[in-house]
Amino acid sequence: MSKVRVLVGTKKGAFILTADGKRDNWEVSGPFFAGWEIYHMKGSPVDTDRIYASQTSGWFGQLIQASNDGGKTWHQPGLKPGEPEMPAFPAKAPNRFVYDQSGAPLTTHAWYDGTPHPWEFKRVWHLEPSLTEANTVYAGVEDAALFKSTDGGESWNELSGLRGHGTGPQWQPGAGGLCLHTVILSPTDPDRIVVAISSSGAFRTDDGGKTWKPINKGLVSNFMPNPTAEIGHCVHHIAMNPTRPNTLFMQKHWHVMRSDDAGDNWTKVSGNLPTDFGFVIDVHAHQPETLYVVPIKSDSEHFPIGGKLQVYRSKTGGNEWEALTNGLPQENCYVNVLRDAMAVDKLDDCGVYFGTTGGQVYVSPDAGDTWKPIVSNLPSVLSVEVQTLA
Repeated sequence: MSKVRVLVGTKKGAFILTADGKRDNWEVSGPFFAGWEIYHMKGSPVDTDRIYASQTSGWFGQLIQASNDGGKTWHQPGLKPGEPEMPAFPAKAPNRFVYDQSGAPLTTHAWYDGTPHPWEFKRVWHLEPSLTEANTVYAGVEDAALFKSTDGGESWNELSGLRGHGTGPQWQPGAGGLCLHTVILSPTDPDRIVVAISSSGAFRTDDGGKTWKPINKGLVSNFMPNPTAEIGHCVHHIAMNPTRPNTLFMQKHWHVMRSDDAGDNWTKVSGNLPTDFGFVIDVHAHQPETLYVVPIKSDSEHFPIGGKLQVYRSKTGGNEWEALTNGLPQENCYVNVLRDAMAVDKLDDCGVYFGTTGGQVYVSPDAGDTWKPIVSNLPSVLSVEVQTLA
């Protein structure tokens, strides 16, 4: 019977949740890296035992962790012989990248030297393993850059064409920082990558990262002086079903959007949602027109309307939405679901998972019809990813 492994990053460590295909009984492992913020953790689709994690601290800096045994043990790629596994003092925090726009090779253990740079490095928001190579992984970072490693995180190169784009000097941070938080790799075109930056918008490369173009046509942001500007839109998350790589769904800072031409044009599909502000969006594994969002009251009140936690599902690719509430708290619930905190598995009965800032991780083994908590008292959840294991 197939199994699932749920990778949960929280503000105080990482957790791994495992169950068989029935998804009834769960084993909880962790916390790994206790006390550290784990912004994202994701497994390789090529080798399910390979998992990458972003380990971050405002005090100690940024670390990259990797596991080759499904999360049982971890190591820091690039660690030199004799170097301590953890930094002893924040002034010597490893994995603080030193970089400019030259694209020169960087090691994960370069030390920040304190001199001014055109861009600041703060943290890794998202790790996206290659679809074809277990040792290749992409890192979306703050400030707004995309890095690539082809040796399992031992060393990194910046795909500098992104920040070298002519609009770069106009990019501005969102409330969470100038973060590159979404990385989507095309399953049919190895040179195509879509990224999203808060709050600059979405960008696409069709030549492996050498050149990029903004893909924000159709986005409207009323908080901007020019609501339809080429860049400046606060994109919260983008999702794609691999069977339709040209169809993208976006949860924006207000509005749920859809593109059927790889982001060249977007249309609004918020439809009958009670509010179209939110952070997370995902797509059913087998039904590319079925998508999920979690509406939040507003951009100033980051909690469900009326204290009722509701996932909304559209089976028509947007516009027509239904509330999914069976098993979710419908009173006195004031949590948020962050941009990387929802995922789906690939079992025949597609499972949907999400985590909350209140420390709950929910699963629906029937594509959203019913929900139940896997765990209820974790630290605030930053990210949720799922591996479907044979």
